[in-house]
Amino acid sequence: MLRKLCVLSSLFLAFALSALAQDSRRFAFHYAFTVKNLPAASRVRVWIPAAQSDAYQEVRVVSAKADLPLKKKREGKYGNQVYFAEVSTSQQAELHFEINYDVLRREHIGLRNAAHAVPASLSAEERQKDLQPDVLVPTSGLPADLAAKITQGKSQLLEKARAIYDYVFATMRYDKTGTGWGRGDVLYACDAKKGNCTDFHSLFIAMARSQGIPARFEIGFPLPADKQSSEIASYHCWSDFYVDGKGWIPVDISEAWKHQEKRDYFFGSHDVNRVQFSIGRDLRLNPPQDGKPLNYFVYPYVEVDGREYPDVSLAFSFADRVTAVAGKK
Repeated sequence: MLRKLCVLSSLFLAFALSALAQDSRRFAFHYAFTVKNLPAASRVRVWIPAAQSDAYQEVRVVSAKADLPLKKKREGKYGNQVYFAEVSTSQQAELHFEINYDVLRREHIGLRNAAHAVPASLSAEERQKDLQPDVLVPTSGLPADLAAKITQGKSQLLEKARAIYDYVFATMRYDKTGTGWGRGDVLYACDAKKGNCTDFHSLFIAMARSQGIPARFEIGFPLPADKQSSEIASYHCWSDFYVDGKGWIPVDISEAWKHQEKRDYFFGSHDVNRVQFSIGRDLRLNPPQDGKPLNYFVYPYVEVDGREYPDVSLAFSFADRVTAVAGKK
């Protein structure tokens, strides 16, 4: 009998550890870039998005190395953390930057299990901010008309959000051919009905806000679910919307489109295969850049003599880390 109990206990422990393994992922993240072909005696300013801890990721900076001194700043609208560096008369043709992180990312389950929910409340100021239009994300006109049509007869905000999610899922196509995609231009998305994650979630946010549902844009990088380490070629973005009494509810419509068996999962959940770097659109950095507000902020932003400087080579990669609990990453 005792042996049977021990076996059952071992099985239960193994099951519990397996569940934990599915709920989190720990990894090293490498964020590096080089500013190239700089003109002599130029004034150079560099802003770098900095990953930070929140309810669903624990972030530790392992090292931050650069050819210029780095200062940690905070952007004012959303509280995004920023590394800033500058030199008034650069004599170097290239500037190198490298930041290494240790990250523990947790699954964000906003609907299926109340035990996973993180209590949240919105001040009047925050609510207003997350209902306002962005330059490329209008809350009136075509997206508002579409939202009114597809939510007709629905009174609950959660029902409306699901109807909007289903509309974007069914109408948009993940397609990065041609031009115009990737800017999060809602009118482009309404017309072309295709694009990448930025276009999917911008349309969702515009329609949700038009129905009085606070929604926000989040951006970072994807981690391949089937690899333990690799280079990362590009960013990924997603969204949250807010419902009183439930808090922030995650959605990832472009991932649902690519993995259609997870359509229901990605309404109310974010998996662990990501790391977040910033929130929001139309960002004025700290210190303020001379150029226009940034559409979004996931890559370094560089100005030379007061103008945006695009000659920057990027290098991002990750590698899973094994924690003290066997099998948990």
